[in-house]
Amino acid sequence: MNEERIQLNVRISKETSEQLDEIVEYYQENTKVGRIYKGDVLTDIIQKSFDIMQKQKNINKRSY
Repeated sequence: MNEERIQLNVRISKETSEQLDEIVEYYQENTKVGRIYKGDVLTDIIQKSFDIMQKQKNINKRSY
């Protein structure tokens, strides 16, 4: 996979950063992929959230 990547610079609260660290640790302990990085975890979370959003949008379209 040769994906184009961009860098995001964002400010988050200390609590959110600590939560992200905990999620990264969880991914690291429960996957067999090797080293897990914050960017990988954020990408996974965003992709899953996007999929859920798309499904919800499709359900809402059918309701009308």
